[in-house]
Amino acid sequence: MTETTFDLIVIGGGPGGYVSAIRAAQLKMNVALVESQHLGGICLNWGCIPTKALLRTAEVFETIKHADSFGLSVKGVDFDLEKVVKRSRRISRQLSGGVKHLLKKNQVTVFDGFGKLNGSGKVSVEKDGKAVADLNAKHIILATGARARALPGLEPDGKLVWSYKEALQPDIMPKSLLVMGSGAIGMEFASFFNSLGAEVTVVEVLPRVLPVEDEEISTFAEKAFKKQGMTILTSATVKAFKKDKNSVTATLEQNGKTSEIKVDRVISAVGIVGNVEGIGLEGTQVKVDRTHVTTDEWCRTGEPGVYAIGDLTGPPWLAHKASHEGILCVEKIAGEKDVHPLNASHIPGCTYCRPQVASVGLTEAQAKEKGFAVKVGRFPFAGNGKAIALGEPEGMVKTVFDAKTGELLGAHMVGAEVTELIQGYAIAQTLETTETELMHTVFPHPTLSEMMHESVLDAYGRVIHF
Repeated sequence: MTETTFDLIVIGGGPGGYVSAIRAAQLKMNVALVESQHLGGICLNWGCIPTKALLRTAEVFETIKHADSFGLSVKGVDFDLEKVVKRSRRISRQLSGGVKHLLKKNQVTVFDGFGKLNGSGKVSVEKDGKAVADLNAKHIILATGARARALPGLEPDGKLVWSYKEALQPDIMPKSLLVMGSGAIGMEFASFFNSLGAEVTVVEVLPRVLPVEDEEISTFAEKAFKKQGMTILTSATVKAFKKDKNSVTATLEQNGKTSEIKVDRVISAVGIVGNVEGIGLEGTQVKVDRTHVTTDEWCRTGEPGVYAIGDLTGPPWLAHKASHEGILCVEKIAGEKDVHPLNASHIPGCTYCRPQVASVGLTEAQAKEKGFAVKVGRFPFAGNGKAIALGEPEGMVKTVFDAKTGELLGAHMVGAEVTELIQGYAIAQTLETTETELMHTVFPHPTLSEMMHESVLDAYGRVIHF
């Protein structure tokens, strides 16, 4: 047992927690980080990074399958699932080690254990039921993240019904797969297994897939998924499972009709719940709303000296949002002058399915609901030379402007590499750019980014190449 006093204690070592700790150390704070499992959190170890490694394999595999269209001759195309998974896990271990190095470099004291509030300004740390340390600090940041939501009666069992963890390291390549949920996680896994040959069915309770996206983009993506051979069932629910030794029969309900589907495996991707249990919130003034901690614009909870960031708090539940919150929270604590609250509408979102989907700001429908008169521009990948040369002619870029002021209200994309392009519009929103600056910007040729320019031009009746 040790008792140590710090300026700041961060509970949780994910993309919110470790970034908070490093930024605080840069600001000359004495910082402790408490992490019970893996440095880098779910994102680095079981989410963002390993899924992208799998999806890169699927992308290369898809390209090889169409080698003939590029004038190439490739025979005997196949994959080794064990090697695919090993590559993904190796990348996660490499980056987790990198986080450990960065924390050490910045002289952050790391405690291996489970941290919980234990009175005002106090955190107790335990490991395997044994006390590790009692820590003290004026400021405590809760960054305990979230976990996959499990629906009653449809819970993952680790064998036939997979959570994201089993889906990331599958013991078999299923011939048939049912994916519950068509958000980012569901569609990314659906794309991966579909590319590797599984017969994929996606069930979504809402009327369309990728429901947080602009409806036009969502519709485009759904058509692409179906063209790839996926079965998409919207306004549908999974009611029950009947499990055999090596298969699952799912009872589905859609439009009042019941049906059954037999598959090798099921992936549950139906949202998240915040990790609020066991972290000492009882007896504090921290408020919890539907498993997520309530905070103000500076990430402060109702308990003096206690802050919360990332997936533990409200949406959007994205790694880059957690990191940004951690930095602004720490800088506010440190008394830095140029600190700004986070504008959630300016946070870009990316889904790495095939085709990729990316967006920032308001959808067209949201802009109209808020009372804006809008100008909308669109440009198809089919009108872009670089997209055609890449063999990626399917996709579109959509921009939404305030008709009165020219403010860029939102941007939405579907197609190859749009997750890399979206930051251009995110920067534009941060700079409060109008259509004028975007029109006057010279975009390089030949690039996919030219479509961003053309979409702006289209909103104002000036599109050139379509």
